[in-house]
Amino acid sequence: MERLLCFIISLVCLAFYGIPALAQEKPLAAGLETTAASAVLMEPYSGRILFTKDPHKRLPIASVTKIMTMLLAVEAVEQGKVRLDDTVVASETAAGMGGSQIFLAPQEEMSFYELLLSVATASANDASIAIAEHLAGSEQAFVHQMNERAKALGLKNTNFVNCTGLTVKGHYSSAYDQAIILREALEHPLFRKVSQVKEYDLRGGKFKLWNTNKLLWFYDGTDAGKTGWTEEAHYCLASSAVRDDLRLIAVVLGSPEPKSHFRESIKLYNWGFANFKAVSFIPRGTKIREQPVEKGVAPRVKVVTADHAAVVVPRGQDQGISFKIELPSKLTAPVKQGQVVGTYVATQKGKTLAKVTLVTAAEVRKATPLEEFLKVAGCMVK
Repeated sequence: MERLLCFIISLVCLAFYGIPALAQEKPLAAGLETTAASAVLMEPYSGRILFTKDPHKRLPIASVTKIMTMLLAVEAVEQGKVRLDDTVVASETAAGMGGSQIFLAPQEEMSFYELLLSVATASANDASIAIAEHLAGSEQAFVHQMNERAKALGLKNTNFVNCTGLTVKGHYSSAYDQAIILREALEHPLFRKVSQVKEYDLRGGKFKLWNTNKLLWFYDGTDAGKTGWTEEAHYCLASSAVRDDLRLIAVVLGSPEPKSHFRESIKLYNWGFANFKAVSFIPRGTKIREQPVEKGVAPRVKVVTADHAAVVVPRGQDQGISFKIELPSKLTAPVKQGQVVGTYVATQKGKTLAKVTLVTAAEVRKATPLEEFLKVAGCMVK
């Protein structure tokens, strides 16, 4: 009875990003086990946690760190702070990095895009430092930005000391926190683009990049991820896969032996895809309808979803789900772009499963008296 009650509550709690109840919900994953020291399986559209094992345990995460490095890099591109074709000059510090690298030489020039690709595929430490120095002036300043971004995401078990994940005291995160960071990164098309690159010819084909996330080759639906390994962290992987509109994020930290981070991630994915399904998925920015506007220079304005509208339920529990649009019959100018005007709601047996805000896609200025007169005159002529 207690398990049934928890199951029913989990259905009712399905909602959109940032619902605290979902992040703390007890996962229903009977029989699912992992040899990883810490693990999380998340459905990112609602933020619902489907499986956990010590999700908030502070652990070294090795090169999984670079998801945050990449997140700040793609955000800088989107914000116009840097262009993908900008030339970056490698410093002595960047060129001197050990571990995974593309063997940058001091003063070697490379485009920001190729450095980003080198981080995404080969997990290059030297490229990570070059990006950090180019964006913030120094690795220390960039790490400060990484920690500020972690705080903005509400992460409580993450502290970065470098942008590479090389072992150093005080550098740690958790499986849950890394799932949140990856969830945020997946919202950026450029992050998804570079994360899916399996191989790339650098320096005109003289240096081959191979993606360390081998799930891209042998697990259907994988489209992002970052591996990590050090003696202290063992084998780590934060990744994402999507099938039939159902996206899952799997994070495994401290997996004991080679390739076990892939095996344990696949185990989580197989369980998730077997037990859950996406009933409905509407991407952010999808046009819902064109809404009439009174007293505006334009007669109508597009209304779109402000976030992903997704309903994910356990398989076999998708009966009786209905969807409705709550909007006023018309709007009155002036209308601002991004103005909240309604909601898109999914319900099941009278219970709300999901709700997303509907906003205007453009601004509609209030018409002047002359413009109103001309509109009326035009109608009379017709």
